[in-house]
Amino acid sequence: FLDSHCEVNKDWLPPLLQRIKQDPTRVVSPVIDIINMDSFAYVAASADLRGGFDWSLHFKWEQLSPDQKARRLDPTQPIKTPIIAGGLFVIDRSWFNHLGKYDTAMDIWGGENFEISFRVWQCGGSLEILPCSRVGHVFRKKHPYIFPDGNANTYIKNTRRTAEVWMDDFRLFYYSARPAARGKSYGDVRGRVELRKKLKCKSFKWYLDNVYPELKVPDDSDSRSGVIRQRQNCLQSQKVDGQETPVLTLAPCARTEGVPTTSQEWVYTHGQQIRQKQHCLSVSTTFPASQVLMLPCNMADGKQRWQKSGTHLEHLVSRFCLDSEMALDGMDSSRMLVISPCELSAYTQRWEVPFS
Repeated sequence: FLDSHCEVNKDWLPPLLQRIKQDPTRVVSPVIDIINMDSFAYVAASADLRGGFDWSLHFKWEQLSPDQKARRLDPTQPIKTPIIAGGLFVIDRSWFNHLGKYDTAMDIWGGENFEISFRVWQCGGSLEILPCSRVGHVFRKKHPYIFPDGNANTYIKNTRRTAEVWMDDFRLFYYSARPAARGKSYGDVRGRVELRKKLKCKSFKWYLDNVYPELKVPDDSDSRSGVIRQRQNCLQSQKVDGQETPVLTLAPCARTEGVPTTSQEWVYTHGQQIRQKQHCLSVSTTFPASQVLMLPCNMADGKQRWQKSGTHLEHLVSRFCLDSEMALDGMDSSRMLVISPCELSAYTQRWEVPFS
C-alpha cells in the first residue's frame, strides 16, 4: 500500500520484501521522510522513531527510549513498532486476506491504521519499521476531499469501531479520553467480532503487556472523587451486621474538620464505575425499581457502569436513572435506592456530582 502523494527513495523496496520473505506474518513500513508541499523539498526524517498513540487514539511519532536504542547494536536493524502510520506499508497478500483485509464499514480516512495494527499484533503477526527503506511523503495542511459527516465525526466512527472490536474493557479509557465518542453511531461490528474469534486473537491486555507497555493505564488516582449530593442528603455506604457488603443509603451530608466522611466519598473511575474502596454501585437486575447495591468492583461487569446525564446519574445497561424515591419514603428497614425510568422533572433523580 502506497499513498499517491509519495516519492520512493533509492533501493527502497528490497529491504521490505526481504523481511516479508523471511516471515510472511510481518507487516513492514519504510522510514517516512518529509516532502514539503509547497517546494517539494525532500527532508530526511529521524530513523529512531516508531509509531505510538494515546488513549484518545491519536497517532504520534515517538523517539526510541535510551534503553531501546542501546539494545539496537546495528542502526539498520528493524524497529518493532506498536502501530504504523497506515499510508505506506507492505503486507503479504495471503496474510492480508487471512487477517480479514480492511474493515470496509470504515469511512473515508482515519483510524484504519489502529484497526489493522491491533489486528496484526493480536492475531499472530508483527509490525516493523525498516531504517534501510525510505519513502518521501507530502504532508498536507488539510484534506483534499470532503467528509460528508465532518472530519471529527468520521474519525470517531472509525476509531469507535476499532475500540469496540479490539480493545476489550480498555476501550473505556478511549471513551474517557474522547467523551464526544459516546453515543455516536459506529455501525454493526458483529462481523469483525466474529473474525476476531475465528482467528483466535489475543487480548488487548496482551498487547499492552507485550507490545506497548509504555502506554500507561490510568488508575484510580487519575479519577475524580467527592460526594454525591441530593439537597441536604448524600449518598452513603453503611455496614450492616450479617452482611458481607455495605448497604447503600441516603443520609444527611456529614463532614469531619471540613472533609466529607469517608462513607460519603465516592470515586468515578475511568471505567465508568462509581466506587468506594473495593465496592462499586451495581444492580442484580435491570428492571424498574431494581435495588442499587454495593458489590465487589469488576471491570468486566457492565451493570457497574454509570454516566452523568445532565443532573441525572444514568445506569448504562438499563438506561434507567438512580432514584432516591424509595429511600426517602420508606421506613428505616427499606430505605433503598433504585433505578427507575429517567424523568427530567423527578427531583428524586437529580444529583450534584463531582464529575462530568
